[in-house]
Amino acid sequence: MNISKLTITLQEKTLVDISFSIRSSLALVGQSGSGKSLTLKALLNMLPSSMNYKLKHDGFEFVAGKTLSLVPQNPFTALSPLTKIKKQFFTSQQRIEELFESVGLEKELLERFPPELSGGQLQRVVIAMALESSPKLLLLDEPTTALDPQTKVMILKLLKDLQKKEGFLMLFVTHDIASAKHLCEDICVIKEGKLVENGIITEILQNPKEAYTKTLIEANFANRTFRE
Repeated sequence: MNISKLTITLQEKTLVDISFSIRSSLALVGQSGSGKSLTLKALLNMLPSSMNYKLKHDGFEFVAGKTLSLVPQNPFTALSPLTKIKKQFFTSQQRIEELFESVGLEKELLERFPPELSGGQLQRVVIAMALESSPKLLLLDEPTTALDPQTKVMILKLLKDLQKKEGFLMLFVTHDIASAKHLCEDICVIKEGKLVENGIITEILQNPKEAYTKTLIEANFANRTFRE
């Protein structure tokens, strides 16, 4: 899937002006304020009305909840704490149980409320919800940030396994380059809304050409808690 042009402007100021291609799984990385979240919101058609954006692509139909789904950073933003898990899906009981099995959750958890589940269980619930519509593109918004290292590894492995099984594309928006290396095939590095460097993630990490990319990599791995 090719995004040949994505521009986002606010009062004639260009906030994002990038292009990228998702062959299988792509990590979009950059410092806070680089334009990662704006890009994600543009794809979901969730930008505020004060912003204008133009999206040129290869014909992929961007329909949230149908052709693309989001796995959020905090699962509580997608779940009602006062509603049983089973009531937060919009499909048949059989389909819900199939989704739960695919993410490694016991169907008994469907009768519980979100505060009764662990962080890792909740993240698997929202992954199951994101897959409910069998999307072609899965958007990942820092889905492992709040998890402990062991649970983080489990979630990343689950996402890789699900992609192999279901065949969806992935766009992983993150500052966690160590996790991106584990999950993604390619990487795009953005700074102040501009593309700085992109390519195969292992090659970029081994031989970054831009000083900004080198700084991101060094800062990320210097504080690394991720274990493969």
